[in-house]
Amino acid sequence: MENKSPKNDWKEKLYEVIYEADTKSGKLFDVILLIAILASVLLVMLESVVSFDEKYHAFLNISEWIITILFSLEYILRIISIKKPFKYVFSFYGIIDLLSTIPKYLSLVFIGSHHFAAFRALRLLRVFRILKLARYIGASNTLMKALKASKAKIFVFIFFIIIICIILGTVMYMIEGAENGFTSIPRSVYWAIVTLTTVGFGDIAPQTPIGQLIASVIMILGYGIIAIPTGIVTSEMGKTTIDLNTQSCPTCAVEKHRDNAEFCYNCGGKLN
Repeated sequence: MENKSPKNDWKEKLYEVIYEADTKSGKLFDVILLIAILASVLLVMLESVVSFDEKYHAFLNISEWIITILFSLEYILRIISIKKPFKYVFSFYGIIDLLSTIPKYLSLVFIGSHHFAAFRALRLLRVFRILKLARYIGASNTLMKALKASKAKIFVFIFFIIIICIILGTVMYMIEGAENGFTSIPRSVYWAIVTLTTVGFGDIAPQTPIGQLIASVIMILGYGIIAIPTGIVTSEMGKTTIDLNTQSCPTCAVEKHRDNAEFCYNCGGKLN
C-alpha cells in the first residue's frame, strides 16, 4: 500500500474542507464563507450611502479589511490545495475570486480607487458555487441543462414576440398618430413591448377608443405570453434526470460528476 507523506495528507484534508461539501468540516466552511460573502456585499451597499459612510467610515473600513484578508487567505489556500493550481486561477470562479479581492488592495496604491469597490459585489456570484454544492440545491444543474435544451424553442418564441410587437406598434402608429404620443413606428413598437410585458410605464397611452381596445387585448395577451417560456423550461426539466454529486476533481477542480463516478471526466484523475 502506498504511504502518503504528511505534506500530501495535509493538502488532501485541506482540499476536502475547501472544495467538498460532503464532510462536516466542508459544510461548516461553506456556511462561514456564505456569511462572509453576504456580510461583504452588505458593507459595499452601506458604503454607498453617504450619510452612513460618513458616520461609520472607520467601522466599515476595518470590517472590509478583515473580510478582504480572509478572502485572500482562502484564495491562497485554494491554490495550494489543488494539484493543478492554474486550472483554478484561470477558471471562472478563480477570476471572480481575484477580481473581488484586489479592489481593497488597490486603495493603498491608487488615489480614488474606491470606485473599484463595486467589484467586491462580484463576491455575490460565489454564492452559486456554495449553493451548487448542497445536494438539496443540486437541481441547479438540471435547470441549466433544461435551459440549454429549450434554447431553440425560446429563441423561436422571442422572435415571434418581436414580430407581434412590430405589427402592433405599426397598427397603433396608424391609429393614434403623433398627436397622441405615437410619433414614430419605433416609439410605437416600444409602447407595444412595454404593454405586452405588462410593465406599463405610462409615458405613452392610447387616447382613441380603438387604440384603447387594442391596448386591452395586448395586456390580456401579455399574461398568457409570460407563462409560455416557463412551460417550455419546465417540460425540459422533467426530461433531465441525471444525478450529480458534490464531488469536484482534486486535480483540475472540475465539478458535476455522477454519483458512481470514480474518475474525472475532464482529466481522468481519480476522485476521492
